[in-house]
Amino acid sequence: MRRLWIGLGILAVVAGVGYALFDHYKYHIPGIISRWRDPIAPNHPITWSPGPATVAAASKRPPNIIVILADDMGYNDISLFGGGVGGGAVPTPNIDSIGRQGASFDTGYAANATCSPSRAAIMTGRYPTRFGFEFTAVPVVFARAVSRGEHAAAQDRPAGIFHEERTKGLIDYPDMGVPHSEITIADLLRSNGYHTMQIGKWHLGEAKPLQPNGQGFDEALGFLAGGGMFMPQDDPGVVNAKLPWDPIDRFLWPNLPYAVQWNGGQRFAPKGHLTDYWTDNAVAAIKANRNRPFFLYLAYNAPHTPLQATKADYDALPQIKDHTTRVYGAMIRQLDRGVGRVLQTLKDQGIDDNTLVIFTSDNGGAWYTGLAESNAPFRGYKATYFEGGLRVPFLLRWPGRITPGTRVPGPAHHLDIFATAAAAAGVPMPADRPMDGVSLLASVAAGTGATAAATRVPHDRLFWRSGDNKVVRDGAWKLQIAAKPNAAWLYDLSTDPTERRNLAAAQPARVTAMRAMIAAHDRDAARKPLWPALIEAPIRIDVPLNTPWKRGQEYVYWSN
Repeated sequence: MRRLWIGLGILAVVAGVGYALFDHYKYHIPGIISRWRDPIAPNHPITWSPGPATVAAASKRPPNIIVILADDMGYNDISLFGGGVGGGAVPTPNIDSIGRQGASFDTGYAANATCSPSRAAIMTGRYPTRFGFEFTAVPVVFARAVSRGEHAAAQDRPAGIFHEERTKGLIDYPDMGVPHSEITIADLLRSNGYHTMQIGKWHLGEAKPLQPNGQGFDEALGFLAGGGMFMPQDDPGVVNAKLPWDPIDRFLWPNLPYAVQWNGGQRFAPKGHLTDYWTDNAVAAIKANRNRPFFLYLAYNAPHTPLQATKADYDALPQIKDHTTRVYGAMIRQLDRGVGRVLQTLKDQGIDDNTLVIFTSDNGGAWYTGLAESNAPFRGYKATYFEGGLRVPFLLRWPGRITPGTRVPGPAHHLDIFATAAAAAGVPMPADRPMDGVSLLASVAAGTGATAAATRVPHDRLFWRSGDNKVVRDGAWKLQIAAKPNAAWLYDLSTDPTERRNLAAAQPARVTAMRAMIAAHDRDAARKPLWPALIEAPIRIDVPLNTPWKRGQEYVYWSN
């Protein structure tokens, strides 16, 4: 009997250790399977298709157009508006120069508070709900993993929800993207003589017809999914900042590949830090195409997690004492340097005056980084429709065509990038479907003067929607409604831009009228989503994820 109990004890210990190991390494399984199915080849050079050796003067041909998109960059992550990471310890002179030498929109809006729908709006100039792209696509295995982490119920903390029932009949993850029937900026410009190039993060579908080369891009270098490692995490030249409080971060480190694709081919390892790699190739692409009109969509994945900086950039910021903030700041520093190299290349190639550059971010700074000031002074984070989740840097530069130093109160919107590019190129907008953006060039045109330009308001009314979380901005009034919790938030942004005084209870008639606007927009511009939200997660509005939950903290559920 004693031997039996000893044997059972040993078995229990082995089982316990085995379960603990499985619980730890279960996050590694998707990455292992991915690398087995789709091996990553060694690094190899690529060559961008060269344009003609000579051509007419740049001023006699259509302008080049460059859209630079940061990933999860908050309004306060750049120094143009008086902020910057670490209380201003990380200036961003190159990004700032786009606004100082061109125009900046004080109220620049992302099309959504998360990644993919914003990118879909930028690419199409349409509310993505018009074509069923309502939620950021995530693999089921990822949704399950993160929903069992931080979002589990606990004291003083509402539970997250994973909709297992919605996984039945779900379309394949690679098919979750912008439908091929949509007209992208690249489609429009390529059909009008532009050479079109994509560099960086895509996240708009992985099936062949939905990849960049199937959506109007002549050449594409990047990754198709929502993220990638910036460097191997054991590289001697990298400094990592892991976020133990974040279930998303715990999933990313063992699973994201350090890999890119060239024109949809086999994955291969890039060279160096990914931010520098994107910049190196943007410089090469510009040089190769200096003698023909080109469109470059440069979609950096910085400063999105996983947080990885070069050691050189990290070492340059000893004044920042918090490790996570310092790594994040180093990533911003590197990104700003990359933007500077792109701008300098335009000058060096003699095409600066004939190039429109647009800079923005896909949404506000993320709550899960633990960094409280990314979106200051606004409330909210990525995955909320408060201003902090939506307001982003929105800058335009076109020497000779945009009045330097123009500041436009706004609001401008991601939808407008398509229309602005079309107007710059002299190309008509698609006439066979509703288009939701407007050209911003009238608001910033040279010769009007900064003050006159600033009086032009691009939009009277704008909408956002993610499941039951819906918003309308009508003039200066903004109404947000949600089902979890069942609440309405009404703000007069002309007197309360940081959304501190909820006027919903005091103005029921205005709430009713604005709810009717939302309902009318849903009828006109929202079809059934092509895929459902698998997760509903509680996101606190005023504190980041690493702050302990306390009773009374305001939150809203986000559908993804």
